[in-house]
Amino acid sequence: MSAYVSVVRSVGGYLPARVLTNDDLGRMVQTSDDWIVERTGIRRRHIAADGETTSDLAVQASRRALEAAGLEPSDIDLIVLATATPDYTFPSTATVVQGALGITHGAAFDIHAVCSGFIYALSMADNCLVRGQFERALVIGAETFSRIIDWSDRATCVLFGDGAGAVVLERRLVAEADGRGIKAVHLRSDGRYRDLLYVDGGPSKTRTVGHLRMQGNQVFRHAVTKISESVRETLAQAQVDISEVDWFVPHQANQRILSAVAERLGLAESRIVSTVADHGNTSAASVPLAMDVALRDGRIRPGQLVLLEAIGGGLTWGSALIRI
Repeated sequence: MSAYVSVVRSVGGYLPARVLTNDDLGRMVQTSDDWIVERTGIRRRHIAADGETTSDLAVQASRRALEAAGLEPSDIDLIVLATATPDYTFPSTATVVQGALGITHGAAFDIHAVCSGFIYALSMADNCLVRGQFERALVIGAETFSRIIDWSDRATCVLFGDGAGAVVLERRLVAEADGRGIKAVHLRSDGRYRDLLYVDGGPSKTRTVGHLRMQGNQVFRHAVTKISESVRETLAQAQVDISEVDWFVPHQANQRILSAVAERLGLAESRIVSTVADHGNTSAASVPLAMDVALRDGRIRPGQLVLLEAIGGGLTWGSALIRI
């Protein structure tokens, strides 16, 4: 067992200024506010401005997380950034963020696990810290999904938005952490289901960016079962009962999925942090964005147990238990 544990020191979030409401979408495709809210719980989403990139959103969220922690960029020696909408094929968006923040040491790399990306990135950063390789990490989820949406497809265009969230993760000795830190993480994937949620383009296959495609009913079914199984695995690793969890912070994909998972796990709706109405599905950014909201409004407090989960294209899925 490692002498170290990874502790969440702060969180920061950023949403682009432009807001696209359900009524706005109703003027673009055959849909309505009532139809979207009833099926998804989403009321609005934020859209990156022309020229505003994934790295731009990530830098804004990172600066807010650093400010909340009382740290300077130079205090960070690792950046793990989860995104399915990078600035470039290469270099990694993480290195673009590293350069923008003026960090000239340490390491930076991207994780590509779509909506599960932040959970995967958190796990990778945690492993690096507890092995003693680095002192502090920025773990970022950032997306500009508006760039891969087919705005004529009402089944998908109503769901997604842009945004970024960042967490400052800090290595501490277990003896000095006061019980805080990442307690357990569970990661899974199954490529047999890759055609349920995918983008129909890429540099190797089509030499194009492509558009997002989804079999929504199938994704819903797998989301409820696989997330529930992952959560149970994580709780078993940590030897924690679901009744001990203070807050459930799920991937903000669809309110129906959030509620169905909570019901299957026996979690009261009052313990779910839901922000999906305000920004829609921001893929890898959704979990840290929801954490940021709940920390700022005082719902999540120091010492509480927080359970994170997500599922995304691949299919990939995972969960993490953290004592804040």
